[in-house]
Amino acid sequence: MKLNPLFDRVVVRHVDAETTTASGIVLPGSAQEKPQMAKIIAVGKGGVIDGKEVEIVVKPGDTILYSKYAGSEFKIEGEKYTIIRQSDILAIVED
Repeated sequence: MKLNPLFDRVVVRHVDAETTTASGIVLPGSAQEKPQMAKIIAVGKGGVIDGKEVEIVVKPGDTILYSKYAGSEFKIEGEKYTIIRQSDILAIVED
């Protein structure tokens, strides 16, 4: 199944969260924070949104950091995805 987001939306897949602390303590699932780092799977085409032209500056394959409570989560064919607005992206992570 292929996801094609509309306008300024971006489909992301979470990068696995850390399950242990720096000191080696294993965190149970309930203590782990929602991951804020994700890999972009698909992007919308941009366009006029709220009267302003929005240009898409991210691309599939980019790793990003995004706002903690941004987006809507979906599970499709056993995979978890989140659809967020480009404006909720805080940074592109470069290696």
